Amino acid sequence: MFIEDKGIIINTEYTYRVTDMIKLKETLDNAKKYIKEIMDNAKKYTQLCKLLYADTRTPKIAKILLWIAIIYALSPIDLIPDFIPVIGYLDDIIILPALLYLAIKSMPKEVYTENYNQIFKKNEANLLL
Repeated sequence: MFIEDKGIIINTEYTYRVTDMIKLKETLDNAKKYIKEIMDNAKKYTQLCKLLYADTRTPKIAKILLWIAIIYALSPIDLIPDFIPVIGYLDDIIILPALLYLAIKSMPKEVYTENYNQIFKKNEANLLL
């Protein structure tokens, strides 16, 4: 459809397509930012788990739970097979965070906060440089 605006003929269908493409590009850019943030946080929390495991003040039960979480994440064996749509990944989404939550709750608070601050303050200092 064409409309005339101040002597200029405008193709409105093309205008809509261009604005839709601009919105799509903005949405994809936002998605890339979120994915990058999730990946950065995953790296930080992996480093945190390594530090917590290496800390001598961490109780054995917490270390065992961390090992179970790592083994379950890397294991090809799942409670519900991954090829089942949606439900297949649901067990990973529930079990892994639950194991990490239990491991963190079973250790002294000062051990966790000390290691947490060490990882996240170090990364903030690198961002400032």
